[in-house]
Amino acid sequence: MRKIIIADNQDISRAGWCYLLQNQTEMPEISEVYDKKELVTLLTLFPDSLVILDYTLFDFESVNDLVILQMRYERVDWIIFSDELSEDFLRTLLYNTHSFSVLMKDSSKEELMRAYKDSVKGIRYICNYVSNILINNNKSQNNLNPKQILTITEQEILKDMALGKTTKEIAVKRFVSIHTIMTHRKNIFRKIEVNNVHEATKYAMRAGIVDMAEYYI
Repeated sequence: MRKIIIADNQDISRAGWCYLLQNQTEMPEISEVYDKKELVTLLTLFPDSLVILDYTLFDFESVNDLVILQMRYERVDWIIFSDELSEDFLRTLLYNTHSFSVLMKDSSKEELMRAYKDSVKGIRYICNYVSNILINNNKSQNNLNPKQILTITEQEILKDMALGKTTKEIAVKRFVSIHTIMTHRKNIFRKIEVNNVHEATKYAMRAGIVDMAEYYI
């Protein structure tokens, strides 16, 4: 039986999960942790465990922390269980990992148990609420003009990248840090679904963000 790690700072949530899991035919071994350091310690000891995590109440800096943990502990499965998760968070997590299931704290008991049973078997489960958010927003995104996908600032930065300016040059021009431009760059690549500047440049030309004549000067 897999080790179950409950990483949640709400007493009622931990108690609820313990109650549900203790009523299973095979009662799992459950441990509770209260911060990221304790979690990592247990993951090292039990590298094939199942983690039930409230991301919003834990000391993670960004969704990238979870992506890194999944790469480091490849046999661990996760259930993200939170009150509110942004669409950007969900897309980044689900598109870049394979072992995260997602539930909302108002999910039904049936969904909670389905997520648990699937996750124990290494099968991803996404609750109906989250599935609907991603599907409906995908439809809306498909109806957007290519320029509308990006903010004005992102369009300007994409144009500068397409015209050959370096990250440092763009940062100096906009009076911001290099880190800020790198963050914008990652967001641009994610939104327009490209992996490098060459692909981003082709997108900028198709969308009319860069004038062909200006590009070839």
